Amino acid sequence: MKVVALIPARYGASRFPGKLMKDLAGKPVIVRTYEAAVRTGLFDQVVVVTDSEEIGQAVRDAGGSVIMSRETHETGSDRIAEAVEGLDVDIAVNVQGDEPFIEGESLAKLLEVFRDDPEKTIDLASLMTEITDPEEIANPNTVKVITDHRGFALYFSRAPIPFQRAEHPRATYYKHKGVYAFRKQALLDFRRLPMQPLEAVEKIEAIRYLEYGKRIKMVQTRVTGIEIDTPEDLEKAKAAWT
Repeated sequence: MKVVALIPARYGASRFPGKLMKDLAGKPVIVRTYEAAVRTGLFDQVVVVTDSEEIGQAVRDAGGSVIMSRETHETGSDRIAEAVEGLDVDIAVNVQGDEPFIEGESLAKLLEVFRDDPEKTIDLASLMTEITDPEEIANPNTVKVITDHRGFALYFSRAPIPFQRAEHPRATYYKHKGVYAFRKQALLDFRRLPMQPLEAVEKIEAIRYLEYGKRIKMVQTRVTGIEIDTPEDLEKAKAAWT
């Protein structure tokens, strides 16, 4: 099984433009993320996929591999789908460029999903972590996921799901971490399938896979890490790095 890590890297993030080029302990965030993915030792190849020459050059200067996007993309899945089309790969792992604290244990669990699926019935695997902070549960920037009893995703939402209708039983909430492992065909299908209303309303690309019948196996992890979405997150990352 040939496995490639693809790191979609867009310069113009809406909430924190240029965040991937911000300094984190002497190197750009995107370089720290690239190096973290390489250090896991899980991948045959690690590639940054970007439309920014500045990001691409920073990764090259660090000895990394880069694929330049030829098209404008709305989602990370679109960006890596373009890149994966020309690669000889069975499983593509989408590592978010703003997660320099990504670690091997969680990624290894994702890959194990496909090794345990010889019939190839699972299209994607992704990570989730339990959350208990009421503010985080209510925060629309935190994407929540609910699953069936086998761990397959039923729905993703920015709203708190499930809704706590009565005091008992207490609901358990899971945050969807934006790390995916795909079969190559699932990515190619995503690129050609138009966005449907639920994805458009929620602005969550994972919903498109569900709307077209793809099976997403969720893997629980206790590793939360630090996602750099705001300048405050960057300061937290700097403090954690030292």
